[in-house]
Amino acid sequence: MTDQPPSYPPPPPPEGYGYPPPQPGGYGYPPPQPPGGYGYSPYPSQSTGTNSMAIASLVSSLVGLLCGIGPLLGLVFGIIALNQIKQTGQGGRGMAIAGIVISSVLIALFIVVMIIAALLPSSDRTDHTDRGSAPIVVLTTEEPPASPVLIFSR
Repeated sequence: MTDQPPSYPPPPPPEGYGYPPPQPGGYGYPPPQPPGGYGYSPYPSQSTGTNSMAIASLVSSLVGLLCGIGPLLGLVFGIIALNQIKQTGQGGRGMAIAGIVISSVLIALFIVVMIIAALLPSSDRTDHTDRGSAPIVVLTTEEPPASPVLIFSR
């Protein structure tokens, strides 16, 4: 028999013998719980809801189909929204990306239309090549209409 009662743990192994004790969270230990218990954080979470800048990005880019400044605002709001979503973990990443894509396409189309408009000839059909250096002056004269002569007979 031994001198120790059975409720005591076994003596530690000598130094350098065996493996180090397992770390908490390993096999045989329950996983660590977040503060507050039951998986809930005691602090309010900022990740609830959709990012308002993402909504503004999508709306601005869609309104940009009707007016000129919408795509620029949609692009700026989308970039800001992606940065905020990355920091806070809010929802709306897809809306922000959609706003950026729609805005980029509209801006690219606007640039292409402006380039095409600049390259097209003007709608003025007159020939400007064989005019001399003197200005052309055209005078028109109009004679007043003749007054009707009424002849009265009795």
